[in-house]
Amino acid sequence: MKKAIYLFILVFCYLPLQVSASSTHSNSYSNVNSPDVVIKHVYKEANLKGVIDFQVFKEGYNAYYNTKGRKKQLLTIIDYSKPSTEKRFFVIDLKRNKLVYHTYVSHGVNSGGREATRFSNIVNSRQTSLGTFLTDTTYYGGNGYSLRLDGMTHGVNDNARRRYIVVHGADYATESFIQRHGYLGRSWGCPALPKGLSRQIIDTIKGGSVIYAHA
Repeated sequence: MKKAIYLFILVFCYLPLQVSASSTHSNSYSNVNSPDVVIKHVYKEANLKGVIDFQVFKEGYNAYYNTKGRKKQLLTIIDYSKPSTEKRFFVIDLKRNKLVYHTYVSHGVNSGGREATRFSNIVNSRQTSLGTFLTDTTYYGGNGYSLRLDGMTHGVNDNARRRYIVVHGADYATESFIQRHGYLGRSWGCPALPKGLSRQIIDTIKGGSVIYAHA
């Protein structure tokens, strides 16, 4: 009898610990987990240390969490504080806590040369926009297979549709272009990706995932 009571107490005390431990693996905020706990957990599990600056990832994760209408557990971060010669486009699967793409991305021709220093929301500025975007549908245009974006940050990128800011592939967004010219080619404000990767990345992030552009 004493043994049965002991087992009951052991199981009763252990169950709450299991629930608490499992809750830290959920990529959403709760009364138990503070935002910082969740963000640090995802950052660690996805092995992002030394790949993405933690503060940039934190801003991106908060943008993801606060974006209404998102349909996918994917977060794309573009870190324009890095020069175009570095891989600064990151796609993170928040369901599996895994970095799935890490590649080059262009900035606007009027945003700067090797580094982007000027940003705009103005039509025809040919500058890059910062802030939070939500991906939409795909289409074939002048730059081939492309992905429409909606700017979600008021006054910062909400003219994305009017400016035709889309994700697309480009020959000038490749490592070979950097080797020839010493910098990545520039767009008219679109985040252009290497052509060899652009289609598969677009197909991964299309249809309601969050992009966060930082500088």
